[in-house]
Amino acid sequence: MDFCYPKIAEYQKIKNIEQVCYFFQFCDICVLIKKTMSKVCQITGKRARVGNNVSKANNKTKRMFSPNLHLKRFYIPEEDKWIKIKVCSSALKSINKYGISAVIKKAKEKGTLSL
Repeated sequence: MDFCYPKIAEYQKIKNIEQVCYFFQFCDICVLIKKTMSKVCQITGKRARVGNNVSKANNKTKRMFSPNLHLKRFYIPEEDKWIKIKVCSSALKSINKYGISAVIKKAKEKGTLSL
């Protein structure tokens, strides 16, 4: 059995899971798509890190350290529009200190933010 992939132009037309399952039906494959919020700050670039839980007996088990992320709306007066950004608490402190315009400009230069 040869494996088949959809063309990119056709794949961009798909809107929901039923269409995806129907689209891949000719290959006997059903695809489940689940959208989850990525754990990355759009201002600082902080992301989830891996570490260990350490018990009293010094047993180590893997765990994740997630950044303290919040989905916030900010008003940009220069562009006269509202934007939604995923920010960590340290980025909120920077926004309060320097202003949203300066922080967004710095994040675009750094490459963590794309609006």
